[in-house]
Order: sequence, then C-alpha cells, then structure tokens
Amino acid sequence: MFFRTLAIWALGLPLTAFIFLVIMATFVFDRSGRAIHAIVSLWARLILLLSGVRVRVEGMENIPRGKAVVFLSNHQGAFDIPVLQGFIPVQFRWIAKKSLFRIPLIGWSMSFAGYIAIDRENAAEALRSMEAAASRIRSGTSVLIFPEGTRSETGKLLPFKRGGFMLASKSGVPIVPVAVSGTNVIMRRGGFSVRPASVRVSFGHPIETGGAEDKDLRNRTKQAIEALYTNIQGV
Repeated sequence: MFFRTLAIWALGLPLTAFIFLVIMATFVFDRSGRAIHAIVSLWARLILLLSGVRVRVEGMENIPRGKAVVFLSNHQGAFDIPVLQGFIPVQFRWIAKKSLFRIPLIGWSMSFAGYIAIDRENAAEALRSMEAAASRIRSGTSVLIFPEGTRSETGKLLPFKRGGFMLASKSGVPIVPVAVSGTNVIMRRGGFSVRPASVRVSFGHPIETGGAEDKDLRNRTKQAIEALYTNIQGV
C-alpha cells in the first residue's frame, strides 16, 4: 500500500498537471468538450492503473447508443469518479456540486469539458443549473449524477434526492441505473493512502421516464441499483 500511495502522489500529480496543459491546448480548438472528455477519460484510466485498481464492467449492452440518457449511480468513495469517467463508453457530462470545480487542475478541467456545477446553497442558482442541464440533455448530451448527493459510509444506499429524477422527466430521456462496488476501500474519507482493489461496475436496463411520477422513478431506480449492487457484491 505504501508504494502504491507513493506512486500515485509522485507520478499522479505530474501526470495530472501535464494532462491539464493538454486540455488547455485542446480547448483552443474544440469548445464542445468532446475531445477534453476523452482526454480526461484517459487520465482516469492512467490514475487507476497507477493505483493498482482493476475494474470489471458488466451490462454495457444496456447503454443506449446515439441518444441521451441520465446515468444515476450509487456513491461509495472518491474513486467512483475516475472509475466511471474511465469506463462509461459514451460521451457524458457530470453534474456535480460547485465546490468540486474549485479543485486546482481537476476542477478547472471539469469546467473546460463543459461539466455542470450545482450550487446546493443557492436554490435559484441550482434551478438555473438544472435548466441548463435539461437543455443540454435535450440537445443530445448524456449526464451522470450521484442521486444520494454524498458517499455512503456503510455501502447501503442513502435516500435519493429529487434532482436527477426531475431532470430526467423534464428532459424526457431514459435513466440508466449504475452500481459500483469496491471503491470504498481504495481511499478512506479524509485520508491520503491508496489501497489497490478490485472494482465492479454494472449498468442496468434503461428506465423510461415518459409519464412517470418522480416518486415512482425514484423507487424503481433505487430498486434497480440495489439489485445490481447486490449482484456484483455476490450476495
């Protein structure tokens, strides 16, 4: 574990700085964020490689191609982000709390890629961000949200917030449930040590949103994610 931690900090930071320089150069020629998203996905895979994280993915055939969706995933740890960034095989944009966009290099790259910040402390600003996100989805851009809003410390799903379901309904696109298992042991909250681990990701069947109530969508999506999570946990 010591050598993995040393590798990720000694090599990961220069790698991140280099990737950020590439992103800035790319932004001059590509304002759509598509190329930058691909570069960030490569960075995510390299960080996982340095960390000794092995990822197994199931259910990719359930991801619709050529149409926008809302990915909703459980949230176990900080490494959920590079795992999903690196292994979701289609273009998408994160919807994340505004504070993440202030992180040097990583947050700035998120802004360049066109990811969407939500200010949880300002209801009016959050509503404007959701409207912008809905517009992006209707134009064909998929998004990813952690509906729990924060990581679960126990592995059990926390209550789902309404935002992701309102967004899917408003946009009229399917929800793709996602379950991630194994990221909670890689880096503890507030810690710096990195532990190699095996991670599993599973994509469920799309859930259509047309005419469904938000509460019904929440229940169906939570049940789907719980079933996926139980299956990849081997329970």
